[in-house]
Amino acid sequence: MCRTVDLRHAVLAKNDDLAAELRAELAARDVTAVNLMSSPGSGKTALLERVLTRAGERHVHAAALTADLATENDARRLARSGAPVRQVLTGGLCHLEAEQVRGHLTGWLPRDTRVLFVENVGNLVCPAGYDLGESLRVVLMSVTEGEDKPVKYPTAFGLAQLVVLTKTDLAQAVEFDEDAFAAHVQQINPGVEVLRTSARTGQGVEELLDRALATCAGVRPHQPVLARRHARGHGHEHGPEHAHPPEPGLGHAHEPVPEHSHEPGPQHAHAHAAADEPGHAHSDGPVPAEAAFQTVSEGS
Repeated sequence: MCRTVDLRHAVLAKNDDLAAELRAELAARDVTAVNLMSSPGSGKTALLERVLTRAGERHVHAAALTADLATENDARRLARSGAPVRQVLTGGLCHLEAEQVRGHLTGWLPRDTRVLFVENVGNLVCPAGYDLGESLRVVLMSVTEGEDKPVKYPTAFGLAQLVVLTKTDLAQAVEFDEDAFAAHVQQINPGVEVLRTSARTGQGVEELLDRALATCAGVRPHQPVLARRHARGHGHEHGPEHAHPPEPGLGHAHEPVPEHSHEPGPQHAHAHAAADEPGHAHSDGPVPAEAAFQTVSEGS
């Protein structure tokens, strides 16, 4: 007797289960994860550097996990903000998966982190299908990419909770048709919020950070879509009652989390402990750029 198995649905269903576990672990620590997706050259890293820098100025503890096929360029740039940064080299994989994210956070993510930005591999196809345990899914595109990107990449834009338009300071120079862009976005994802930004001028930086802070940790994004996919892969639909209990996989998920203080004061820069070392070191002074991030290669 022959049996047909849809491997893609099985793989995605496994990823979704792991993502749900990670989301619960992060929620137990009051950490909101933000999944940033875009094509290469959108200005995602430049904008994220500005956001991390502003978070430090506001004494908001933010961290970044950034993924690329090769080079540490993005981590070096992001580390200039003073935020804890970890570079993941995927070794050719065109997207991150929940299991990878969870593994790289274990023993590394500083205990007082409030917002974790996950900078996905530059690609609007592969990353769109993978839930990373985020509570906020953001898709970015620049004005230099053309107004029709939302309809050309409907999965990425259709699952986004926030669409970020970057490099708006160049809009006039490249004759970007913002009305056409807005119409395409609403066609694919009616009602989704669109934020105009510029890393050069600082436009939208404060608003993007505020949007991340306003998202409750543990909220499951694009739940109807994922629930339907689960129903196809598992034969049942996951509802709010189908929650995975928090696990101690992140090192501190089982410990009480102190309330975050927003009182003015010097922000602590984090010197990163290795994944197999207990605790996290803290430094009151600036962290040199070369010491402000870790690089991890898949399979190493």
